[in-house]
Amino acid sequence: MTAEGGLLAGKVLLVTGASSGIGAATARVGARNGAKLVLMARRLHRLEELAAELRDKGTEVACADGDVTSAEDVERAVRLAVDRYGRLDAAFNNAGTTTEPALLHETDDADYDAVLDVNVRGVWLCMKHEIRAMLAHGTGGAIVNNSSIAGVRATSQGAPYVAAKHAVLGLTKSAAAQYAGHGIRVNALATGLTRTEMSEGVFARDPAAEERMRRRNPQGRVADPEEVAQVAVWLCSDQASFVTGATMAVDGGAGAW
Repeated sequence: MTAEGGLLAGKVLLVTGASSGIGAATARVGARNGAKLVLMARRLHRLEELAAELRDKGTEVACADGDVTSAEDVERAVRLAVDRYGRLDAAFNNAGTTTEPALLHETDDADYDAVLDVNVRGVWLCMKHEIRAMLAHGTGGAIVNNSSIAGVRATSQGAPYVAAKHAVLGLTKSAAAQYAGHGIRVNALATGLTRTEMSEGVFARDPAAEERMRRRNPQGRVADPEEVAQVAVWLCSDQASFVTGATMAVDGGAGAW
């Protein structure tokens, strides 16, 4: 699909966790669909490399290095979108983290804090500032939060990650209900096994994990990040105009078992 006729033609899209994996894939899919992009992540050099790639193909891109757990960093990224492009139409809150899984009673408090801080506080802060910008412009918008299959059931990723991803769905539903009257849609992805830096880290620690996870998936494979990105971009587009408060499974059918 060309940018001129893309799902996000003329729209301004903010993507967090955009330096790799699903975030970077969403930036590429958004660019192909006509979006003007603001990319946020901690690794500025990776953002700049991606931005250069996309600019070479004609996309307008701005980069904001920062941490989603910092209110100042998030506010700065949203302000960049508004200052550069005049508004914020859509956002994909994708940044997340995990730690090495452990039994709940053996999980270090610092690991719990780290996972909840990025995966829950990060989404909270992003939505808080994104919604303010959308309300100020008065034309609505669309927000997609990246949860996980761990947001709908327990997985092997450990209790803090499961708790955090469940919380993301709660934040999503609450925001969807509160701001539907303002034309702001808020949805979430229940993402399954996807080839990202996070999953590769799991496989490196436990070489048998990939095959184990494949066997639990009806499609028997690992998703490419772009397969998730396509759904995120669709939810940000006007084609999903009557979809809000939804949890969209992008898991190869794993949630059906």
